[in-house]
Amino acid sequence: MSERPDLPMRVPEPGLPERVTIYEVGPRDGLQNEKRIVDTAVKAEFVTRLLGAGLPIVEATSFVHPTWVPQLADAADLMTRLGEAGRGLPVLVPNERGLDRALELGLQHVAIFGSATETFAGKNLNRTLDEQFAMFEPVVRRARDAGLDVRAYVSMCFGD
Repeated sequence: MSERPDLPMRVPEPGLPERVTIYEVGPRDGLQNEKRIVDTAVKAEFVTRLLGAGLPIVEATSFVHPTWVPQLADAADLMTRLGEAGRGLPVLVPNERGLDRALELGLQHVAIFGSATETFAGKNLNRTLDEQFAMFEPVVRRARDAGLDVRAYVSMCFGD
């Protein structure tokens, strides 16, 4: 029985880490796939509620060109609406222009994503597998030079 009934019981499993961090990407990855544009105020409330539910890290949006992802065209407005709480939340920046937009807002945490498949790299980054790394290098270098936290992840790593 847990010493505090309001907390879940913890049972350590040998070989597993003592702690994991969940990076919630629903406001970015989930909403970018909606057919209808979700109002910025609704997005801000969604992010605020996820944080309020105890999720430590919520990837709020992406600074991607609105031609490619019109659902996230309000990225700057969303981050401004989130105020100080939004400054530390990660945002996806697929290229240097996305990084410029994050820096203009004083954001502190960016993410980039690479692909493990040629098809996904072509469709989502407009690059080949090899070309994607050349695109990321200046983004990561500039972000680190500006003191930002940078996280990278691999999308579509099991097939597409």
